Amino acid sequence: MPAKIYRDKDADLKVLKKKTCAVIGFGSQGHAHALNLKDSGVNVIIGLYKGSKSARVAKAKGLEVFETSEAVRRADVIFLAVPDTKIPEIYERDVLPALSAGKTLLFSHGFAVHYGFVSPPEEIDVIMVAPKGPGHIVRRQFLEGKGVPALIAIHQDASGTARKTALAWAKGVGGTRGGVFETTFKEETETDLFGEQCVLCGGASALVKAGFEVLVEAGYQPEMAYFECLHELKLIVDLMNESGIAGMRFSISETAEYGDVTVGPKIINDSVKKRMAQQLKRIQNGSFAREWMKEYQEGCKNFDKIREEEASHPIEETGARLRSLMPWIKKRKVKAGAAQASYE
Repeated sequence: MPAKIYRDKDADLKVLKKKTCAVIGFGSQGHAHALNLKDSGVNVIIGLYKGSKSARVAKAKGLEVFETSEAVRRADVIFLAVPDTKIPEIYERDVLPALSAGKTLLFSHGFAVHYGFVSPPEEIDVIMVAPKGPGHIVRRQFLEGKGVPALIAIHQDASGTARKTALAWAKGVGGTRGGVFETTFKEETETDLFGEQCVLCGGASALVKAGFEVLVEAGYQPEMAYFECLHELKLIVDLMNESGIAGMRFSISETAEYGDVTVGPKIINDSVKKRMAQQLKRIQNGSFAREWMKEYQEGCKNFDKIREEEASHPIEETGARLRSLMPWIKKRKVKAGAAQASYE
């Protein structure tokens, strides 16, 4: 049975009109939610640690900024827009002491709640609103009168109106323009981690590097290997994004399509699916979450080492040189080992 899709008519912004909404953090998702809600007529404040460089940026956008605990105290709905690894510390130190019955705690990812890194009091609502896109796209689509589809989930409904709050927030950030789907904290967290690790990031990057290595080790020029295994990947992904796998196959040559359907299943075969299923079990039982939090708490030494090794892979040097010849590609300078995200 297809999932129910909530649209603008299913959500009422009046639910938030008499409330104060605090966005804790002003990074990718935080700034997009805050500014979209503000433009939707919602009273939004920002919570940041003392001395945050983002305070000046948020104030320049017309937003009031408070230290985190004070923002939580003033707010009715509190969105923790900070990295998964930082949520437990910020929650225990700044959020929990300022929570009181009747407030709503909101997340855009279920990681911290689902794996028990935070345990909200029973007398508050705990909800999720998760746009399926990065913050700058959420903001840009909103300004263009469009919206990024979003997920909502209800973990605790102490008030009996948690779903209304989630839908109102989703409408305020533009989600109901694109369509809102209801899920659970468990489903969103586990599918999100699986997608990142086995397909979108881990799977795709490992496949690209392996293909590059096979061609170079066979004596082909690294430039040819880069074009065939990385550069053209975007073209294929764009076709799949626009019209599905079948639509992509319709748009490529018959030679490419025949190679796709006959060779692809030999490369990504049942043994790969078996390892994917094993990783899904590690996600489901919390092994990955505990491993990641332990790595973070111990200073990310192993993680940083892997980052540096990956950044020195030959495909990176080849790619940087080739991208410098392509002025239409937006350039981003990335420092190996840099923090993934900051509590700004």
